[in-house]
Amino acid sequence: METTLTTPAVSSAYQDAYRRAQQAPGDYWLEQAKRIEWIRPPVTGVSTAEDGSHRWFADGQLNTSWLALDAHIEAGRGEQIALIYDSPVTDTIERYTYVELTEQVARTAGALATLGVEKGDRIVLYMPMVPAAVIGMLACARLGAIHSVVFGGFAARELAIRIDDAKPRVVLSASCGIEVDRLIPYKPLLDDALSQASHQPDACLILQRPQVEAKLQSGRDHDWQAAVAASEPAAAVPVQATDPLYILYTSGTTGKPKGIVRDNGGHAVAMHYSMEVVYGMKPGEVFWAASDVGWVVGHSYIVYAPLIYGCSTVLYEGKPVRTPDAGAFWRVIESHQVNALFTAPTAFRAIRKEDPEGKLLAKYDLGSLKRLFLAGERLDPPTYHWLKELTGLPVLDHWWQTETGWAIACNPVGIAMMAEQPGSATCPTPGFQVEILDQSGQPCPAGVQGAVCIHQPLPPGCLAGIWGDPERFHRSYFACHEGYYLSGDGGYIDEQGYLFIMGRTDDVINVAGHRLSTGEMEEIVASHPQVAECAVFGVDDELKGQLPLGLVVLKDGSTQSPDAIVEDLISMVRAQVGAVACFRRAVIVHRLPKTRSGKILRRVLRQIANGEDYVMPSTIDDPKILEEIAQHLTLY
Repeated sequence: METTLTTPAVSSAYQDAYRRAQQAPGDYWLEQAKRIEWIRPPVTGVSTAEDGSHRWFADGQLNTSWLALDAHIEAGRGEQIALIYDSPVTDTIERYTYVELTEQVARTAGALATLGVEKGDRIVLYMPMVPAAVIGMLACARLGAIHSVVFGGFAARELAIRIDDAKPRVVLSASCGIEVDRLIPYKPLLDDALSQASHQPDACLILQRPQVEAKLQSGRDHDWQAAVAASEPAAAVPVQATDPLYILYTSGTTGKPKGIVRDNGGHAVAMHYSMEVVYGMKPGEVFWAASDVGWVVGHSYIVYAPLIYGCSTVLYEGKPVRTPDAGAFWRVIESHQVNALFTAPTAFRAIRKEDPEGKLLAKYDLGSLKRLFLAGERLDPPTYHWLKELTGLPVLDHWWQTETGWAIACNPVGIAMMAEQPGSATCPTPGFQVEILDQSGQPCPAGVQGAVCIHQPLPPGCLAGIWGDPERFHRSYFACHEGYYLSGDGGYIDEQGYLFIMGRTDDVINVAGHRLSTGEMEEIVASHPQVAECAVFGVDDELKGQLPLGLVVLKDGSTQSPDAIVEDLISMVRAQVGAVACFRRAVIVHRLPKTRSGKILRRVLRQIANGEDYVMPSTIDDPKILEEIAQHLTLY
């Protein structure tokens, strides 16, 4: 079904790009493929593989690492800064030009080749936020090897599961990571993981950091610095556009993580395109994605997109608060003249909680900063308004997933800036044919909530499969509605064509037959002047099916009594949603349980509140917080 976006709020330039990508996707993306340099340029846009999935630029040939590095040297920009490493936890700032970064990557690729790594081999990286992590990823891509980055500090069991699934020839790791003021030795975790894993790599390359010296196992483990120093630079290996670049594991409903596969060609084109269209960047500018290389944001917007596009990228080993204070982000922006910052709303909620009036911002000059981008979770309007009033800058929500690798919906500033709408990710990015479907697969009218789906083919850069499990790939994403990718999120498109993502479809609660959005209730609760952040989720109720329960974190220095705040919240939800919401319970807590990437563990909270068995998630930021909150929830 063709979706037409012709409302006055949507610019004509955007409408034209969206329509061209929709009506002739193969032609549109072949045109965009000219943005990058190919070893063999493709003449085929989109094609269908044997398993029925779509592939992009199947006859094209390239090397992603060469695009991100050597291409800029050949263009005469080798002395431009490529990578800025800023580590408040070690009091270190390092800068690498494109020439310097290319040399490091080529020699690291040479070290991997000496260990027997060839095109198509898998490499697992278990690394902290240090330059070697970026260098290791690019070195794998240089050889045509497939990297799989596992978030540094993951429990040994989770690392073992990923090693057994990816079956790497080599593991890259480091002696330690640093969590604010706490050292986390990685090598014992890696050793434990390998003792649990059935698959054993041929070798491990270990980066020795001065804070902790790792004990190396003779015959298997090699010193990273020594191996690189002894190696000759390796040349870039040509790969097909459809060859895998990386595997990135994301949580699955079965408990077994899904290895999302990203290809080389479509990914490179999408990354270049997105830097202009989604983020409005220009080559040579400074882009900072305040995330981690273990997550998809780190893959796309710390490493690949900024470097492929020719920007300077910031690698930050720190936190939004406590390294040393809530002014940390502002300091980084001033220090490195950052032009665009991309982070998760939870980061700014943490900053807002500790510095609600933004007093620390006054110490820094943010003159270089043009825009703020937020994603990873829904940008709640209170956080939006706080940032808008504090900075006076465009505050742009955009929505995407690990599976897509880049923004499904955005304010396409590289085409035309549209009016900001708090609570909305603006419009579908050209190439993403977003439709809202009801339970029978029929389109929902404007303003009516349903399942957010994307008409096939998905644009370049999206997942090419699940590693080793094509049946699960189809079942998880394409089996629900024929011809559509199921995002798993619920939302609606309003009369102006703006897309609103209201949360995962399993976060919609059914109260006495009424389907209500917890996202909407969270908006109301979060708007209370004493509330820093909150989570609203449904708990089972014998009479009404489900009832909403709110967990609320207050701002530092709140003077209103907790009981009075709870009464306010109940009144506010009743006034703005109605008595049908049945929002009658809220609990004041010190912190919300989250994953290390900042997502609130709503499903686990529901399980606890309903008295169900639950598994402590391996991605949880602090298990003690969940234990404390469980004491509150068992009361319900």
